[in-house]
Amino acid sequence: MGCYLVSGEGKGTPANKPRTRTQSRAAAVQALFQSEASGENPETVIDQFVRHRLGEQPRLEGFDDGQIPQADVPLFTNIVRGAAKNGAKLDAIIGEHLAANWPLERLDPVLRALLRAAAAELSMGKDPPARVVINEYLDIAHGFLAEDGPRFANGVLDALARHLRGAEFTGQAR
Repeated sequence: MGCYLVSGEGKGTPANKPRTRTQSRAAAVQALFQSEASGENPETVIDQFVRHRLGEQPRLEGFDDGQIPQADVPLFTNIVRGAAKNGAKLDAIIGEHLAANWPLERLDPVLRALLRAAAAELSMGKDPPARVVINEYLDIAHGFLAEDGPRFANGVLDALARHLRGAEFTGQAR
């Protein structure tokens, strides 16, 4: 994982200021991926992350050891629970914004987890603004996905945001 999760450098914030909400979103993507890959209940995965990966852990050095040291635990939990609780509905919405010959199941599992986390967060309310949510998940996409993954994610994230929070885009060209 890149340093984009550690600091706000290049984002208009001091380099030493942690991006706790970004870390929460990255952890949510990882937890959703783990839940799908292992078949574990999302609540079990949330518990594992809270106990073993979020916050400062003895003997672990940080991101390289799978630790996400300064994640906002309530945001992480809300995203994962929202994605799990509304999974079928969110998957249907994501599917509406994919090519007909490219179903959700065909996507890279990390990309699928990222889109599910973003859709869950976008469906939670109006704060933060949709454009902030898109930018945050694009930062994460650049850290997790290779080649054209972030560009593909950008198109789907924009479509999801316009679908789930259309009022924020009224009168704006695509």
